Amino acid sequence: MSEQEPIQVPIPTLPTAVPPDSYDAYRGQGAPLIIDNGASQLRFGFSLRPSPAGSSEEYVINKTPHVASNVVARYKDRKANQPLLLFGDGVDAESGAKGQARTPWEGDVLLNFDALEHALDCAFITLGIDADTVDHPVLMTERLATPLHSRALTSELLFEQYSVPSLAFCIDALMSFYHRYQQPRVPFDVDGLVISLNTASTSVIPILDGKGILSHAKRIPWGAQQSTDYLLKLIQLKYHNFPTRVTTTQASWMLHNFCEFSADYQATLRSLRDPNALQAAARVVQFPFTVPTAEEKTEEELARIAERRKEQGKKLQEIAAKNRVEKLLQKENDLRYLLNLRENRGDNKREWQDALLEEGFDDDAALEETIKKLEQDLKKVRKKESDGQDEPMEEPTFTLVDVPDAELDEEGLKEKKKQRLLKAGFEARARARREKEKEREERKAEERRDEEERENDFEGWAGRLRKEQEAIMSRIKERERRKAALSDRKSAVAQARMKNIASLAADDRVSKKKRKTGAEDMFGADDDDWAIYRKINTAAPSSDEEDDIQQLQFVESKLLAHDPAFTTQHTHASRTAARSALLSAFRPQYGPGDAAGAARIHLNTERWRVCETYFAPSMAGVDAAGIGEVLQTVLARFTDAEKARLVKNVYTTGGPSQFPGLRERVYSALRPILPPEMELPPVEAAQDATMDAWRGMATFANTEGFKDIGVSRQQYEEWGGERIKRWWGGNWNAAQ
Repeated sequence: MSEQEPIQVPIPTLPTAVPPDSYDAYRGQGAPLIIDNGASQLRFGFSLRPSPAGSSEEYVINKTPHVASNVVARYKDRKANQPLLLFGDGVDAESGAKGQARTPWEGDVLLNFDALEHALDCAFITLGIDADTVDHPVLMTERLATPLHSRALTSELLFEQYSVPSLAFCIDALMSFYHRYQQPRVPFDVDGLVISLNTASTSVIPILDGKGILSHAKRIPWGAQQSTDYLLKLIQLKYHNFPTRVTTTQASWMLHNFCEFSADYQATLRSLRDPNALQAAARVVQFPFTVPTAEEKTEEELARIAERRKEQGKKLQEIAAKNRVEKLLQKENDLRYLLNLRENRGDNKREWQDALLEEGFDDDAALEETIKKLEQDLKKVRKKESDGQDEPMEEPTFTLVDVPDAELDEEGLKEKKKQRLLKAGFEARARARREKEKEREERKAEERRDEEERENDFEGWAGRLRKEQEAIMSRIKERERRKAALSDRKSAVAQARMKNIASLAADDRVSKKKRKTGAEDMFGADDDDWAIYRKINTAAPSSDEEDDIQQLQFVESKLLAHDPAFTTQHTHASRTAARSALLSAFRPQYGPGDAAGAARIHLNTERWRVCETYFAPSMAGVDAAGIGEVLQTVLARFTDAEKARLVKNVYTTGGPSQFPGLRERVYSALRPILPPEMELPPVEAAQDATMDAWRGMATFANTEGFKDIGVSRQQYEEWGGERIKRWWGGNWNAAQ
């Protein structure tokens, strides 16, 4: 299946300057001022607006407020040498101001009141209010169970700084519910269950007879901000070497455009085990990139470079061949010497032990192990050299090998050295042919024994080969895991490698002065000393790995030929291909020169995993109940009759309520916790989650009931800023 078409990540654009509104139509009219103080956006405006021409009424309900990002920043313009106050989208216009940006909110609590004051200043300027005071009653949102300290300072700011005539607070979720289910008659008496998904929290509020039962309401510390951070962490974990920095704003854009809820998260994950399904579900996000400019070369230069590389390769091959012959000769001499040492062993144990210690061996076992290792190394080399050379060759004559050096001139000595190397190579090939013949006989004997075992005990034979296959695959997997770990500099394997390198660099070598006195650097006397280089060289090929792959192929070929239960799907290649296909679909790999592919992010499982945290915050490490558990806890406090009234209007609001699949997910969470005979209508969602709360506030502010819920200036001075009036849309305060 082909890859999805990449979607370009939006590039920030400079905001356009918006002139202030005209205040003439509202001057002295006392029109209510509606402020939805959200954690991410500030929505503000008058509840009424002048009616269009031809209408019989002077004012109509306003449904289009001003919307701006609820963020301010103090910034000093170096060119003009004057301080600036930036608000909303204007913060993005200056790169230096982003680091100074502040919001009135700290999580889900209103704390930064200097930022709130600056935001309100900009809001009133945008509305065109040019009077000394804000002579309009204010209806403002606050969080569920807001702290008294936050409310007191907000009231103090509005009454003391702006001299508003009255102030009322409401809960945005209840006003959004009011806008959705408002009725012509008064009072508002609709039942329902509101699920409000906010920026920093998620609340569940039961409503009976139009009043929020706040004593039974619940809130969990998970919202759009935490979901954005979680998605950003998943992206950073998946693309730890991503060439471009992924910002929180970009992660929020991906969250709101590509993530969705699943009615059955586990079933969705099982369906994505198919690489084709995983690739079809992916959304590819293309980030900006720069195409590297390659230096173009002429055909003559390319031909010259190719010829130079060819010559260098030929020289390296000649040097490597010479080194192989010299090493082979050295190993044969060492083996011959050790075999003579073993054959000349005397009866005196003490003299034999001294001889072993003098040669660097602790005991007989160390000597035998060294001899065995040398024989195996020589056997491998001879086997490689003898491939394709099974035909015996006539023994050449080497006339100068036995001639003493004293009888030869300089040219003769060079020829003698050459003949000695040729003779050693001829003898090595002869020994390799003999050993190869011996291996053929041993292989035939092994095949006969294996055939007898298969005929006599097929189950035991197949079980033994399957265990051997699993053991070899485990070793191969462990090597691959180690190689992958070495690419991460923070892994334990990579840190151990760096410690080995540091120990080699810090090792105290023997100085020249000590060498003159007879001291000697003993590194390399033990063959295990050289293993350190295999540990620190990540690209060094392993002979054990080659042997394991050959043995694995041999074992699997036997099982495929004789075991009917063993198919090609059980082979290592098939398993690796299936796993590689799934990993490739999860995170496709691009070539080293593909700059566009390197700057792409593939969102697949993350699209459902991030949204599932609303119902299982423990997935992201948050010790809190999910929406499903909270719904069960809230409904458990009511009788069955009250439950039936509550679930009649299950309503979701807030920005994340627009994510696809949320209504079905809430329905699947509610249905099992309700009696089977209880009716559960489809879950409703806000038509415009970002505006419905403000529109509900504007509608209510134009009713007679709004005049009775506001705290006047005189009551503020008498009661203090913490006090509010008890009404169906606000926080019921036990202090009054």
